[in-house]
Amino acid sequence: MSFAKSVWKILVAIKDGLVLLFLLLFFAGLYTVLTLRPAPGMVREGALYLPLEGRVVEEASEISPTQLLSGQTPEPEYTARDLSRAIAAAADDKRIKAVVLDLEAFGGGSAVHLSQIGAAMDKVRAAKKPVLVRSLIYTDDAMQLAAHASEAWVDPMGGVAISGPGGTLLFYKGLIDKLKANVHIFKVGTYKSAVEPYMLSQMSPEAREAMQAVYGTLWQNWQDEVKKARPKADLTLATTDPAKWVKDNGNDAAQAALKSGLVDKIGDRVAFGKRVAEIAGADDDAGLGGFKATELPVYLADTSAPSQGKAVAVVTIAGEIVDGDAGPGMAGGDRIADLVDGVAQSDDYAGLVLRVDSPGGSVMASERIRNAVERVKAKGLPVAVSMGSLAASGGYWVSTPAQRIFAEPSTITGSIGVFAVIPTLEQTLPQYGVTTDSIRTTPLSGQPDLLGGLSPQVDALLQGQVEQTYARFLGLVAKARGKSSADIDKIAQGRIWDGGTARQLGLVDQFGGLDDAVAWVAKQAKAETFHAEYIADEPSPFAQLLRQMETGEAPEAKAHDLAGALAAQQQGLLARMQADVMRLMEGGGIRAYCLECGGEESPVSVEKGTAGQSLGLWATLVKLVA
Repeated sequence: MSFAKSVWKILVAIKDGLVLLFLLLFFAGLYTVLTLRPAPGMVREGALYLPLEGRVVEEASEISPTQLLSGQTPEPEYTARDLSRAIAAAADDKRIKAVVLDLEAFGGGSAVHLSQIGAAMDKVRAAKKPVLVRSLIYTDDAMQLAAHASEAWVDPMGGVAISGPGGTLLFYKGLIDKLKANVHIFKVGTYKSAVEPYMLSQMSPEAREAMQAVYGTLWQNWQDEVKKARPKADLTLATTDPAKWVKDNGNDAAQAALKSGLVDKIGDRVAFGKRVAEIAGADDDAGLGGFKATELPVYLADTSAPSQGKAVAVVTIAGEIVDGDAGPGMAGGDRIADLVDGVAQSDDYAGLVLRVDSPGGSVMASERIRNAVERVKAKGLPVAVSMGSLAASGGYWVSTPAQRIFAEPSTITGSIGVFAVIPTLEQTLPQYGVTTDSIRTTPLSGQPDLLGGLSPQVDALLQGQVEQTYARFLGLVAKARGKSSADIDKIAQGRIWDGGTARQLGLVDQFGGLDDAVAWVAKQAKAETFHAEYIADEPSPFAQLLRQMETGEAPEAKAHDLAGALAAQQQGLLARMQADVMRLMEGGGIRAYCLECGGEESPVSVEKGTAGQSLGLWATLVKLVA
């Protein structure tokens, strides 16, 4: 008995110790959040220094605790509006002598976001302040920013590697046939190619036509921007025969970039730092090549956003549209609808701007958001949509209530079409001794049967539902654009369009960014002075702690030379494969999703997926066949 009491005392002591430890960790974390948060007044006279070590996005995603617990260091994310606001503010800030971007570990971003940042860089240059950029290898995204610099530096071991939009798509028809699986496709739209990876071995002629047209326009827009920002640059050999281009310069890629006017100077990080120090002042405590500087979080804390006049609410719909409360970084239908309803229930706003940067997703979630926007309109508030890099499929569905749609020439939109995919394994499992039997009281008993197959009635029912949903989609667009459903059907069929063509077709009203959409809403509301107010969920202290931990960690080591830069551009294929399989297995219902647009967004991570458990079955089958 005394032994049992001793064991019990030990267990209680361990429990009390763990509770105390967790309490200490909690308060330590809270203290970290409160003390590490940048405060106004910390800006140094010198340079605004932006070492971009991740992607530029519309909305930064939440950091999953499981990522940190598993030892993963998430790639940092920078919102485009934060970067452009900080850079533009530096133009009139007497404390800032120069704007400096280090792009050696830059993860890229969409053309629309980079154009926005480039315009802010132009504003700094117009104020007679230098903008300096450095990198080891300039790929397309980094080059788009560097074109706006007054001085673009490249490392002697680096160069420029321009690949243009496009790349490799994955198709699983051969694997599905090998597994003897059966993928049931329900779709409407000749160009709705989101299901093609599961039913074809290569792109359909229709999908190829649509993608070539859009990517051709994006490529031309990129070249036009670079040439306008850097008129003396010669892109000819760099984009048509890069091997000859480099060989003609003794296989020195840095010299090739310099002679073509794509960069201005060659020098390593120390030489670049010394050049910045000549302008912004040297910082001896920062080591060789150190210069006086203020980084983004501190500068943003010191530079408040405009707050004068009437507020125009801005609600961001970024990432895949999914059911539930997911996000930020993903557009959970319930979460977004609640934010929009908050605008409708308040008397503080002149109107609403939806900032859409999404390839679409769940039809039900898209409809939930659309209904919430309709409630804002019913209150009499003006509503506009500002399309970012993507507003396709479900991203266009949520845009239909808007009285005015703004887009950029490089926006991808359209993809008006719907589909559903259900895999069944009735021919796969018997190969391994697994069989099924059933008892049915109605045609829908046990359906859809993923193991035994779908009945003809279910096939017909699901196809009918997809067709009805497409008809509703057409009706929503037709009503919004003042056309007939037949007219919209001619330009729908799941086809994607660039922003310029979409404007010609009447799917978009005018070119312009978020600021233009906010100004339009304010004008409709007769608000002479106004400002944008971003409506978002307040991050929890724990989420802020995770963000602090994430930004405090060094990014994962990567090779940034030419070979490493080119290889990094293809790393998304594995993530895309996993995302495609998850999308197939998750049973997400009827979808309005633009798979063609996937190349324009960062790969979907496993943490963001909703079908992790389903993936296990598919992976097991693949292993069995392999």
